[in-house]
Formats: sequence, C-alpha cells, structure tokens
Amino acid sequence: MYDTARTADAATAGAVAPPAAPHGPRYRLVATDLDGTLLRSDSTVSARTRSALRRAQGLGVHHVIVTGRPARGCLPFFTALGYTGLAVCGQGAQVYDAGRGLLLSGTALDTSAARAALSRLTAHVGPLDLAVVTSGDTAEFVITQGFGRGDERELAPYRIAGPAQLWDRPVDKVLLRHPTLSDADLVAAARLCTGPELTVVHAGHRIVELLPTGFDKATGLARVTRSLGLTARDVIAFGDMPNDIPLLRWAGHAVAMANGHPDLKAEADEIAPANDDDGVADVLERILDLGALS
Repeated sequence: MYDTARTADAATAGAVAPPAAPHGPRYRLVATDLDGTLLRSDSTVSARTRSALRRAQGLGVHHVIVTGRPARGCLPFFTALGYTGLAVCGQGAQVYDAGRGLLLSGTALDTSAARAALSRLTAHVGPLDLAVVTSGDTAEFVITQGFGRGDERELAPYRIAGPAQLWDRPVDKVLLRHPTLSDADLVAAARLCTGPELTVVHAGHRIVELLPTGFDKATGLARVTRSLGLTARDVIAFGDMPNDIPLLRWAGHAVAMANGHPDLKAEADEIAPANDDDGVADVLERILDLGALS
C-alpha cells in the first residue's frame, strides 16, 4: 500500500456524523457508482439527480462516490457536481479527499503476478489488448494501440504505449480486452489463469480488470463509512455492474439500475429506473421522502 497523505480514518477524525434525529432519514449515507448509475449515457448528471443529492445532504445524509475509475479520472465529475467529500476510487483500492484534492491511500498491483497471469491467459485465449492504470495522484491510463478503438474519451487521461512500456511505472490495475471473446468468457478465462494475489473484476462493457486481492468497493466504502461514525445499515447503495456486487451485498439497502447487469440485479433489494431516467433521484425522493423536483 502507498499512502500519499493520511488514511481515510485519520483524515476524518473528529468529523463523526451527528446521531440521527428520531424522525430523521432512514439512511445516513448514499453510495453511488458513477458510470451507468449516477452518470447518464452522455456522462452528465441530470438536474433532478443533482437536486435530490443536495436535498439529501441538507438532511444530513452523506453522499459518497464509489467508482472503478482512478481518482484522477474522476476530477471533472467532482467539479461538475461540486463534490467535496471522500470518494472511493479504483474499485476500492483508493480513497480520495475531493475537497482538499488529496489521494489519501491506494494499493499498487503486484506486477510480477500480473505479468505471469497475462502470460498464462495469452497462452490460453490468444493475444489481448491491454491497458494499465498507473499508481499515485498523477495516475493515467496507458493503453496499447488496439485497446481504445473509439472509446478513448472514457479513459482520460491516457497515452498510447507499446506492451513493454505498460510496466515502466507501478500500476494499480490492468484492463483486458479480447478481439472475439465475450466479457463473460474473458472473465472466466482470466479467473482460471490468475493466482491468489489477483482478483478479476467485470466493471463494464468490454472492461475486465485485474486488481489486488483484498480490495473491492465494499472494503473501500466500509473505511469511509466507519470514519463518519456510521455502519453498513446506514447505507443505501446504487450500482449497475458485477463489480458493484460486493458493494450492494454490504450496504443496508441495495439498489440496482434497470440498465444494470442481470447478476447485479439478482443481488438487489430493488431495481431503480435506468441511469438515463433519473433512477438514483427516483429512489432517493421516495426513500428519503424528498419529494420530486418541481
């Protein structure tokens, strides 16, 4: 683990949430994934959703972003939302203080284990298109020539490099793509070829990742939740992909988006409308009794 400042627990010492009023909100923390959940398909957040989050915060409810994106890649969204809280990034391996612009903690990948797993996987399924996310607060996507294929804007900031150059710096995770295999088949093959040091995560369409074992969205959010003096039962969590399964299993109330993956929907307490239909706002307005945006 690398620590560039303080841990999430230390960073929020003394910032314990006040006890809930007898008739206060049922949930004290709203945890939202970004892509496919809080963000619409055009990577914006609707006025209705922003209003629902503001009104929830006005009741003393915390909002915590929990995303697979590296912290640096989240900065435009933090700015657009006026987000100043702690964020769980990098699939749970990073905690970032958006208000102070500080990466509080992160965990680098065992690159020897990752390269050995990739060698086995390539022997098993053939050539792969690869990318990595480098470690630290200057993190960037480093992608091989064939990896982007039209969706590079989702990987900002990024640079193109040869396969050998992927390993020039410490990395937090590896992204895999295969020219013909489905995501499900690639996940299954990758799990056969990885050792105990690595976890395989399906994070989105054509986004299969290798991450350090022991970290996921639930472990990251648990740290932040604990630092606020809250517990899992105080949390309502929203997600859309299988990488959100640990998050939804951990939270007091689990919400999957209508546009979400079937495996995630099977874990949810309820299904929200799709991300393009203000699903997060729809649920918050009802559960927190916010009333619809007029």
